Amino acid sequence: MKITDLLTKETIVLNMSASSKPEAIDELVGQLDRAGKLHDRDDFKQAIEAREQQSTTGIGEGIAIPHAKTSAVKDPAIAFGRSQDGLNYESLDGQPTNLFFMIAASEGANNTHLETLSRLSSFLMDNKFRQQLEEAKTEEDVIEAINEKEAEEEDHGEETADQPAGKILAVTACPTGIAHTFMAADKLKATAKEMGVNIKVQTNGSGGIKNRLTNEDIAEADAIIVAADTKVDMEPFNGKPVIEVPVAKAIHEPKELINKAVNKDAPVYQGGGSNKESSQEKGQRKGVYKHLMNGVSNMLPFVVGGGILIAISFFFGIESDNQFAQMLSTIGGDAAFFLLVPVLAGFIAMSIADRPGFAPGMIGGFIAITQTVEGAGNGSGFLGGLIAGFLAGYLTLLIKKWLEGLPAILDGMKTVLFYPVLAIFGTGMIMLLINPALTSVYTALFGFLESMSGSNLALLGLIVGGMMAVDMGGPVNKAAYTFGIAALDAGNYTFIAAAMAGGMVPPLAMGLATTLFKNKFTKQERETGKAAYPLGAFFITEGAIPFAAADPARVIPSMVAGSALTGMLTMLFGIGLRAPHGGIIVAPLVEGGVMQIVLYLVAIIAGTILSAIVVGFLKKDLQKA
Repeated sequence: MKITDLLTKETIVLNMSASSKPEAIDELVGQLDRAGKLHDRDDFKQAIEAREQQSTTGIGEGIAIPHAKTSAVKDPAIAFGRSQDGLNYESLDGQPTNLFFMIAASEGANNTHLETLSRLSSFLMDNKFRQQLEEAKTEEDVIEAINEKEAEEEDHGEETADQPAGKILAVTACPTGIAHTFMAADKLKATAKEMGVNIKVQTNGSGGIKNRLTNEDIAEADAIIVAADTKVDMEPFNGKPVIEVPVAKAIHEPKELINKAVNKDAPVYQGGGSNKESSQEKGQRKGVYKHLMNGVSNMLPFVVGGGILIAISFFFGIESDNQFAQMLSTIGGDAAFFLLVPVLAGFIAMSIADRPGFAPGMIGGFIAITQTVEGAGNGSGFLGGLIAGFLAGYLTLLIKKWLEGLPAILDGMKTVLFYPVLAIFGTGMIMLLINPALTSVYTALFGFLESMSGSNLALLGLIVGGMMAVDMGGPVNKAAYTFGIAALDAGNYTFIAAAMAGGMVPPLAMGLATTLFKNKFTKQERETGKAAYPLGAFFITEGAIPFAAADPARVIPSMVAGSALTGMLTMLFGIGLRAPHGGIIVAPLVEGGVMQIVLYLVAIIAGTILSAIVVGFLKKDLQKA
């Protein structure tokens, strides 16, 4: 069946009035209903919305393909809609969507909607075809463009039949689960489509696992790509070739990974604690960075939620004994912030030793912040938490190794009795012995940092701010941000101010650059630039990643320059900020009054302008590129 058998002039909306995802769905459903394709408009709309709740059908590149198969459909049909300005459809790449294909399949349509969806997805990967749809003047132009594309595909059918084939799976995950996770998934799917490879990608994002791999998927797969900087459950992949890489590899080198997977050029994963792993695989899966990032990613909700509640408490006058303000401070500070170090340590240990490591890690982190020495009220803080997490994790692994020889009848008691008792005892005793010394080191370290002034302070701000832009959410960025959180927890509010301001600059700068230097960016990049403004304003540094991934040699140095300038200026201005997240909404909480708030904004604006000008200078005009 051809696409144009289902798409007619009556189901085309060339100029959609919708400005949001719900409005877009409602408008397209209404078009199908007016064309007489539906039995029940409300039931069909519910089916479309139910599909969207599973995972967005905004596939990126400005395209969305909402679809449903339901008895509410009278005749199978496709509605096409075009939004001139584009709208937020929660697409995988986070960019505005302006082309919509809504597929309505009846209950007995034998998966017609899925087959059509597959063909449409393939067609829409063609930039020329998308441009034809964007420039179509009439409904006839849309239908003609689709017919031409289908004819073209039929003419080249024999060529496409010889493309490489395979059945591979992938999992993508990053510490925060906001941007890298979905960018990597989108890149793998788009590249696999171009290569003619069958791929399914599971995303472990901040909202949970989407597009989960089933046992049947895994059984049929030739190989599995795990592109992750945080913990992924590997046991289901036992006996399968598994390629483990950082999430950035999937963004920058998707073709290489897919070729390896198709050729099964990967070590076979041996689960259950087997020692048959290759040294390369072991290094990737058991690396210190991955364990650290697992702790940091699970700590972030406490940082953001607790920190912003503490910040809000100042709006309500906590210093004047306002009861509501004190309640907010109790929730954010006494509860959420108190748990930062134990949660960090617990999830580091869990990354190393799985669930048996979690309890001893939490206990070790708790001891780190509660066992204090005279003059040090926060114990060994984050330093102690880091050591407690790795100590608990590797000690638990050692205990598991020791107990491997126990009779099989005692296996059920290992996890509920032996592991927790021995691991908590060992971790607790060691932490009680070493924590006083760690506390002294931790206190001396922050005392030294707080004593820095003049050029040293400016240099520290330059380094912290610049680090926030090096990889925009990666390990260098997280190291600088975690340092700012540690300082905040220790009562120094200047470092987090420098880190947050430096992290706001990259997306703001790319938004400004696409506005000022339109001839150096594609239409899609300019649309992405519009979305980068609010991302930067709310301290989501990942908003600049699409630009950095496309042109790292020019974009990253430009962003580092501006972020470093901003970090340096915040330190020189003596900016203090008690909130660890929130961006522009917490700017009023800058300590020192209105003048300091203005200086904080001046620092951010200065870095933004510098980065935008530098990237505009370095990038070539599109016509000359």
